[in-house]
Amino acid sequence: LMGMQAAIEQAMKSREILGISDPQTLAHVLTAGVQSSLNDPRLFISYEPSTLEAPQLAPTLTNLTREELLAQLQKSIHHEVLEGNVGYLRVDDLPSQEVLSELGGFLVTHMWRQLMNTSSLVLDLRDCAGGHISGIPYFISYLHPGNTVMHVDTIYDRPSNTTTEIWTLPKVLGERYSADKDVVVLTSGRTGGVAEDIAYILKQMRRGIVVGERTEGGALDLQKLRIGQSNFFLTLPVSRSLGPLGGGGQTWEGSGVLPCVGIPAEQALEKALAILTLRRALPGVVLRLQEALQDYYTLVDRVPGLLHRLASMDYSAVVSEEDLVTKLNAGLQAVSEDPRLLVRVTGPRESSSRPETGPNDPPEAAPEVPKEEAALRALVDSVFQVSVLPGNVGYLRFDRFADTSALRVLGPYVLRQVW
Repeated sequence: LMGMQAAIEQAMKSREILGISDPQTLAHVLTAGVQSSLNDPRLFISYEPSTLEAPQLAPTLTNLTREELLAQLQKSIHHEVLEGNVGYLRVDDLPSQEVLSELGGFLVTHMWRQLMNTSSLVLDLRDCAGGHISGIPYFISYLHPGNTVMHVDTIYDRPSNTTTEIWTLPKVLGERYSADKDVVVLTSGRTGGVAEDIAYILKQMRRGIVVGERTEGGALDLQKLRIGQSNFFLTLPVSRSLGPLGGGGQTWEGSGVLPCVGIPAEQALEKALAILTLRRALPGVVLRLQEALQDYYTLVDRVPGLLHRLASMDYSAVVSEEDLVTKLNAGLQAVSEDPRLLVRVTGPRESSSRPETGPNDPPEAAPEVPKEEAALRALVDSVFQVSVLPGNVGYLRFDRFADTSALRVLGPYVLRQVW
């Protein structure tokens, strides 16, 4: 702020700003000056001659009837159950503690109970530009497993110069969402304020996979203040997060929440559903791997350790087949010390042409043995490369073994053409 004071004094001495006659131009110039001096894009100055008084806060609980509150709530919160038994909860404005205390029973009965039985949940915050700080514990608590309380954030409020800790609730109405079920949080560049804090907390708790765009990097609470008796107003953040979950002072304000999976916001829901489909298949994949190791792996003494590693791996960050393969290979090879033990993703060939093979690719199937003599000779020539090098050195190369049934047929031709 001392730097800001010096910048203001310098501007007054130059008299350049004081010479601007158009108030809207002046507001833009002042905004640019304030933002560059403090390196904070959340600060801006506006000229609003039609505003006779400082803008009033939104109506509080005491100003609205229960029916009006309910109608407001239903506009800002939408829920449904998608295909595959995926719960979908869209929140465009986070209600306050007052509203949630008053209407919590309605929310549990008419919304939450329908989502409780889903196999996974998508929390859509793409159009949530803010809300009430006091509502944060309610949303986090329903996704926090068990009845233990957890410190999730500390909020500093500048006007009152107070610091408030935010903890999950020891008890909630209805049930909490099972810790065994996946939660995906959708974000966009419009996701701001309190919604950013929720996305960041769930990400830090490893309770939510954030999919979409980097969030706005706004402020928990913005206020608009009249500058003196003029028609100019200063909008500025008055509260800040001191670092959710003891993040060492790191926070999302100014920089935004970085998604786990970056993708344009309009494609985020489709991507989230694909991730949840993969994660639903994870237990089956792990089970089949365990069965294959038990039934086929030749280093029998290492199988118990491999089974234990598969069962104890943390799959919470797996969001793609590539993630899964990388994790499985690192874990299994660390236990087995066997580079031949390899998990791969297989799929339909994308091209009819023969792909290049690597050292770890499985051998191709042996070609079918033809019946015609010319074809038999050609097959032997294609499999075996024979020459006599300088110094009367015989050279024989073959890249695969034939099975005994094929050799019975090819034997005479191998004898003549090769041996």
